Amino acid sequence: MPLVAALVVAFTPGIRTPSGNISCFVSHRTLHCAIVQAAYRPRLRQLCAEHTTVDWHGFELSPAERGTPTCSGGILYESPPRYHTLAYGLVWRIGGITCTSRITGLTCTAGAHGLFISRASWRGW
Repeated sequence: MPLVAALVVAFTPGIRTPSGNISCFVSHRTLHCAIVQAAYRPRLRQLCAEHTTVDWHGFELSPAERGTPTCSGGILYESPPRYHTLAYGLVWRIGGITCTSRITGLTCTAGAHGLFISRASWRGW
């Protein structure tokens, strides 16, 4: 009787807004978010280019640090994210991080820190 090996593929938990413009996943207690279309993309790309040798990737938020832009040279997860759509008005909670999807943008908090992302603006606290 032949042995059958099972391949187990783990997925990193993630969400996307209904428009598909914002997507986020959690890895190592840190939220990583990307945005496809944003008025401020050129400026954040320029800031990363001025200070590092990597590209602007998106944003990070953790309980230990305020929401901030992320400059990265590659993938930030161990297993591929599996995104589900977070309908407007709904909340996603995972590992101490809470995100609320609204038509105006995505707001996420981790402890006393937070991050707001929209097409027009972003802010971290």
